[in-house]
Amino acid sequence: MKKSSNQRSKKNTNHPQTRNGRSGARMNQTSKSRSAKPAAPKPKPVKTKKSPAAASSEHTQVIQWYPGHMTKTKRRIEKDLKLVDAVAEIIDARIPISSRNPDIARLTTGKPRIVLLNKCDMADPRTTAQWVSFLSRENVRAIPVDCKSGRGVDRFVPVLTEMLSERIESYKAKGMVNPSMRVMIVGIPNVGKSTFINRISKKTKANAADRPGVTRGNQWFTVSKGFEMLDTPGVLWPKFDDQTVGEHLAFTGAIKSEVMDTELLAIRLLDLLKELRTSEFEERYKLSEDDFTLPSYELLEKIARNRGMLISGGEADSERAAYTLLDEFRAAKLGRITLEKP
Repeated sequence: MKKSSNQRSKKNTNHPQTRNGRSGARMNQTSKSRSAKPAAPKPKPVKTKKSPAAASSEHTQVIQWYPGHMTKTKRRIEKDLKLVDAVAEIIDARIPISSRNPDIARLTTGKPRIVLLNKCDMADPRTTAQWVSFLSRENVRAIPVDCKSGRGVDRFVPVLTEMLSERIESYKAKGMVNPSMRVMIVGIPNVGKSTFINRISKKTKANAADRPGVTRGNQWFTVSKGFEMLDTPGVLWPKFDDQTVGEHLAFTGAIKSEVMDTELLAIRLLDLLKELRTSEFEERYKLSEDDFTLPSYELLEKIARNRGMLISGGEADSERAAYTLLDEFRAAKLGRITLEKP
């Protein structure tokens, strides 16, 4: 970027033209004469290419996102637990470890709990089956579901009725006719809680969108005869002890993109995709055998060029490529990928 005349006058002793014979005095005179002219408009910033070495040195970033309303949500969950008979925790089938809030497990101790592995249509089916078996061995009932299409959702009420059968009979013994069971829906942001409620109730009742932070308050819904649901806002925990957890949550869209460096995040995702190497990933970006040996930042640039994402001067628009890569991963256009195994 072009420096102002004042900047040049302050640094004239090191200026290459001064070393070549032009006097500092003349430079100062020139600076004074130019200072009287109206300031020139600032040039537009030019997008510069980051070297692979620089990208490598910045390969990881500390990801934390815990806005104030999450503290309020956690307190409200703790307060409302006494109103419900069971808890349904919705997790992301692609990241079953990272998408389970450890605070929820602590808060809901003692309550019957069912786990829904949502977005199973985006995850590797064999790994999802392994997770269901693993959770079963841990005495946790788990159901793979896809809340958008409705796959597996119809199993929820029968399984929950079975889990709560003793409680239902207890209520009936006390003279309650057709007792209504109340279930709290919990999970991290953007995991599909509201979409699940809308699907199981067959109506659009809860606010749902493909971004974190849409639900902001607890809401009660009657979803079927004998069942009421309490939808709660997505909540994370204050600090990720393992930054891999933060990255996985960011890959899947559970953390707002505004708090992250998108290019660095895309580079980290490419580190994993190069290892997994799905045919969809390879074909979508027209990658060759040699491309998989490239450092991830260079591969991001290659993807930009292959998709025609260029800026002035013919340079690769790595920022646009980063957003595209993350969007297409989240939409399962790069294959059905599970990042965590039991």
